[in-house]
Amino acid sequence: MSRRKRGVMSEELKTELAKELGFYETVERDGWGGIRAQDAGNMVKRAIQLAEQAARKS
Repeated sequence: MSRRKRGVMSEELKTELAKELGFYETVERDGWGGIRAQDAGNMVKRAIQLAEQAARKS
């Protein structure tokens, strides 16, 4: 039985963050597997910031 992890972030959010953080060209060229670990970490940090901001507004 395959236990594939489902992504928490939507493709739309990941794309938006990659563009904002400046590595979307890498994603277009090499796919998500082509980004650096540091870029992935920065993307997660930014997603957390956005979620915290949204929670504060609620």
